[in-house]
Amino acid sequence: MPTPLQDILDRARQHAETVITPNVDAWNEAGVWPREASDKAGEQGLAGLYAPEELGGQGLSLGDGIQVYEQLGLGDGAYAFALSMHNICTFAGCGYGTEAFKDQWARDLTSGRKLANFALTEPQSGSDATNMYSRAVINDDGTWTINGAKAWVSLAGEADVYFTVVKTSDEPGHKDMAMIAIPADTPGLTFGSKYDTPSYQFLPLSEMYMKDVVVSQDNIILPIGQGLQGSLMAIDIARVSIASGCCGLMQSALDTALSYSKNRKMFGGKNLELDGIQWMLGEVATDLEASRLMYRAAANALGTPEGPLMAAHAKRFVPDAAVKAANTCTQVLGGMGLLKPYGMDRLSRLSQMLRIVDGTTEISRVVIGRSLMKRAKTLPDLPIPKGYGEE
Repeated sequence: MPTPLQDILDRARQHAETVITPNVDAWNEAGVWPREASDKAGEQGLAGLYAPEELGGQGLSLGDGIQVYEQLGLGDGAYAFALSMHNICTFAGCGYGTEAFKDQWARDLTSGRKLANFALTEPQSGSDATNMYSRAVINDDGTWTINGAKAWVSLAGEADVYFTVVKTSDEPGHKDMAMIAIPADTPGLTFGSKYDTPSYQFLPLSEMYMKDVVVSQDNIILPIGQGLQGSLMAIDIARVSIASGCCGLMQSALDTALSYSKNRKMFGGKNLELDGIQWMLGEVATDLEASRLMYRAAANALGTPEGPLMAAHAKRFVPDAAVKAANTCTQVLGGMGLLKPYGMDRLSRLSQMLRIVDGTTEISRVVIGRSLMKRAKTLPDLPIPKGYGEE
C-alpha cells in the first residue's frame, strides 16, 4: 500500500498525464483557465496539500507537498505554478486566518471548489516589496477600506479570493504591512487587460485595482506588522515550488529528446547512439538529478533559519538548469524541435518565465551574495599584497 505522500504524487502524475498534457495546447488556443481541470485537481487532493486534514486538506509538510509540483510540471509549468500559489494561500488561510474566515472559506479552498491567489507585487515596485502604495484604512466598525493596484496577479479574474498585502500608513518600511483576503466579488475590485503571454495564454495574468474596497476584519490573514514577514515566507515557498515544477519541465524535455533521438536515423545509425548526443543529454540528466536534490533540501529547510538561503539557491540554480535543458533538448531535435507539435518551444518559454516569477534568479543571487558577505566576516583575514606607496 503506497504511503500518503506516494499516493498523492501518483495522483499528481496521473493528473499531468491524463488531464494536462493532452489538453494544454487547446487551453492555450482558447486562452481561458481550465476550471474543469483544476476542479479535477481538487478532487484528487491537490488543492489543499499543506492544510490540516480536519479542514479537508492533506496535512502534508512543506517538504513533502512541494514534490507534487514536479509531477504537475511534467504536464505544464504554468499550471503547476498556479496551483502552487493556490496551495500557499490555502496554507496561510487555514493556518493563520480567523475562525470566521476558516468557517467560510477553508473547505472550499482545500477542495479546489474555490481558488485563491497571492497579490504582492505592484506596477512600480517589482522585487522591491516595501515600495508599496496600496493602502488600507481601518474604519470605526473594524472594516478595512483599501485603495491601490497590484501587478502580475495570476488567476486574475478567475480566483475567488485574493490574499493581498497592503500598508496601513504612509510611514516608510514594513512595520505597518498586513495581509488581508479580498473576495473576488467585493465592490471596487477590478482587473486590467490580460497580459499577452504566448506560451501560457490559459493562465490569466493582469493588474488588479482596488478602489474603495471594503473588507471585513474577519478576512485579516496576517495582522499589522506581520505582512512582510509572512509574504517573504510565502515567496520562499513559491521559489522552491517553482524549482520543483522546473524539474518536471526538465524531465519532459529530456523524455521528448530521448523519444525522438532513439529512432532518428543519421550517419548510418540512430542519433542516440552518437557520443555527442549522449553527452548533451547526459549533462541534462545530471543537472536534473542535482536540481531534485537541491529543491528537496530547500523544501525541508523552509521555516528554519536556513530556509531563505536554501530557497534562493534552489531558485537560482534550478530554473537556469531548466532553461539550459529546454534549449539543449530542442537542439537535439534539430529543425523538428522548432515545430509546435513537439512542444519544445512551449517548454523553452515556460522555463524562461519560471526564471523570473516570484523573484528573478538575479534577486536570488543577491540573497546568496549577502550570505557570503556575512560568512566572510567570520573568517580569518589573509594577507593582502600592498601596492606601491600603500602603508
